[in-house]
Amino acid sequence: MSDRQSTDGASLHTAATTAIDQCLRLSSGETCVIVTDDKREPIAEALYRVAKERTTDVTIVRYPPGDQHGEEPPEPVAAAMRAGDVVLAPTTKSLSHTRARTDANEAGARVATLPGITEAVFTTGLDTDYEAIERHCQAVYEQVADADEIRVTTPNGTDITFEPGTREWLQDTGIVRAGAMSNLPAGETFISPETASGTYVVDGTMMPYGLLEDGQTLEFEVEEGFVTSISDEEIRQQVETASEAVGRAAYNLAELGIGTNVAVSKLVGSVLLDEKAAGTVHIAIGDDAGIGGDTEAPLHLDGIIREPTVTADGEEVTLPVTQ
Repeated sequence: MSDRQSTDGASLHTAATTAIDQCLRLSSGETCVIVTDDKREPIAEALYRVAKERTTDVTIVRYPPGDQHGEEPPEPVAAAMRAGDVVLAPTTKSLSHTRARTDANEAGARVATLPGITEAVFTTGLDTDYEAIERHCQAVYEQVADADEIRVTTPNGTDITFEPGTREWLQDTGIVRAGAMSNLPAGETFISPETASGTYVVDGTMMPYGLLEDGQTLEFEVEEGFVTSISDEEIRQQVETASEAVGRAAYNLAELGIGTNVAVSKLVGSVLLDEKAAGTVHIAIGDDAGIGGDTEAPLHLDGIIREPTVTADGEEVTLPVTQ
């Protein structure tokens, strides 16, 4: 059954109302810009219908799906984003780690990106209490914020150490304030570390595969902040292709994220939703310019890791537990 067939209009409307009212808090007199593409129109239309009940200044901007997560949208789309008080971007490829999104935030916009969103993920991930998620994000933040060293280990072979350096931990709570961004569905505390070394083994979700099969793993070696070995040929080729444009930046170890959304009880194969699952971590390759780093690259590849143990300066971090 297709996603569109399995999700009714009422469910889409309920999820859109959560996004517009609880997460973005759109008010009358504000400008709302909805950025979408040919594959995400039903979600964009649901957001538009709710938004126009809150303000008369609502615009949908549509363009063909990009080729890569983190790829810049066309300039007219970027210009529309810069002009909005509130920007929602249900798109096939992620705009989270783009200059267009950063520029919109710097202009004061409240931005919610929904990369790779499906109707099922939209209705599932927005059916939660984002004030509770905000509390879980803060609880994790308080345990890691001052640490000089973060170590992640798993039974599947992950053993990697991150050094945040002078960079700050960020919180993706779903409650979006002026000049800030959130993914929706939301729920993570994350950082772009200055450096990292070790091995991480993805056993949850990672594109282009989605949810990995039982026993399937993807292994990555990291030295001094750069990925040096990728076990999977398809992912390795994707990074090599990006490196033709930006060189070593494509191999940048971009992010460590800790999931805090306790409503996500199981991984479903959507990176957008699965990286928020409480009790998981995710590690990303590529662009980090939009999350506190200094590397620009035309990709941002997240891999979700199950059953992690996280320590901050040797002290185990208490992770949120799914409902």
